[in-house]
Amino acid sequence: MRMSSLFSWVLPGARARMKNLMPRTLYGRAALILVVPIVTIQLVVSIVFIQRHFEDVTRQMTGNVVREMVWMLDQIDAAPSSEDAQAIVEAYQTPFALTAWWGKDAVEQGDIETRSLFYDLAGKVVIEVMLDGLPRVDAIDLASDKHFVMFRASTKHGALLVLFSRLRVSAPNPHQLLVLMIVTSLVMTGVAYVFMRNQMRPIKKLARVSEAFGKGQWEEYAPSGAAEVRAAGGAFLAMRARIERQIEQRTMMLSGVSHDLRTPLTRLKLSLSLMDEDDDEIQAMHDDIIDMERLIDSFLDFARGDAHDQVTKVNPIQLARLCVTKATRNGGRLRFINPANVQGDVPDIQVKMREQAITRALDNFISNGLRYGKDVQVSVFVHDRSFVFRVEDNGPGIAPEDRSDAVKPFVRLGAARNQNKDSAGTGLGLAIAFDIARTHGGSLRLGQSRDLGGLMVELVIAR
Repeated sequence: MRMSSLFSWVLPGARARMKNLMPRTLYGRAALILVVPIVTIQLVVSIVFIQRHFEDVTRQMTGNVVREMVWMLDQIDAAPSSEDAQAIVEAYQTPFALTAWWGKDAVEQGDIETRSLFYDLAGKVVIEVMLDGLPRVDAIDLASDKHFVMFRASTKHGALLVLFSRLRVSAPNPHQLLVLMIVTSLVMTGVAYVFMRNQMRPIKKLARVSEAFGKGQWEEYAPSGAAEVRAAGGAFLAMRARIERQIEQRTMMLSGVSHDLRTPLTRLKLSLSLMDEDDDEIQAMHDDIIDMERLIDSFLDFARGDAHDQVTKVNPIQLARLCVTKATRNGGRLRFINPANVQGDVPDIQVKMREQAITRALDNFISNGLRYGKDVQVSVFVHDRSFVFRVEDNGPGIAPEDRSDAVKPFVRLGAARNQNKDSAGTGLGLAIAFDIARTHGGSLRLGQSRDLGGLMVELVIAR
């Protein structure tokens, strides 16, 4: 396998794993950008300064002690007798700041071995320097008492056990430096957090207002924050104003067209009402006028959408039950199913939505289900971030290849869905429902009912 092929196979997987480990929110990523440099600086300072600098200091201090011990051991070996060696040891204890045991006294202090604590990095350097500079040293003990160094050396006149302060060979642990670094890092992290929160607040506000506008809700917003955030906020306001203006212009245009068309239709209805109603041709003309009025109403509903409906807090389960009850009073054959996690009384769940628009969409689903089938089933699914209204029937359904076209305006499906001669429509019912779902931050899904075998329509509304 080529090296380039290996990289092309390994790097995408590593990139995907790294992407999964990264925070999802902008706030989390900004916090990560803040924390990583601080931790990195602390590690670099700790390793470079504490490790290298204190290691060099330890070597230098230990070397000075080694030279003193070499001089003392040379003087002991040069003594003509054991008594003279004992006198030399006693003479060097005070100026060299050490305690020594000679001969039998050294043996009585116990046997020692070369060892240090596992976290004592400087102690390992002390042992290394002393063993290199004092070949006659048998053992160096730094673990029995971390404040002292004890070593045993062999001389011509017997064993010598020496004890001196650890401060003579290594500097104390840099606790003050570490504490200062940690405290300073915490203070600077807190200061940076305050500034970062102030910078994140305008971005979060812009995201909240944009999400609300996507759900058909209008909130006051004034751009603030950094220049880039202000520019994005200004662009959002301009976009929102342009969209609202286009919707208003479209509604006004079609309202005017509708008004202009209703006037001649009203005159035609009045003229036909004065004619013989038993005439089949006149009755057919009267039916055509009714169909034209229905088409005009459908076009106007599609153009207007739900822009003029007020956003209120509605219980979606109660709303679905009311739609089912209303259709049942009109002779419908349908049933309502409670959510799986909701039994008995309707819970007090309130969701912001345009009640009239959702009701219009559900009524359209139910009427279509009763038109194309005999049984209709309505259910509501409660999720943490959304509600799903599901309407199923046992009619012919919609073929999978036609479902994407079914939500487009003015699109009529094939004969399977239009098998009833009185079911000719404008092709706007699902298109209007699709716009309603989109303005609520949701979606419209079409599928096949598992229980009834016909069409399944799911209206997803974001909470």
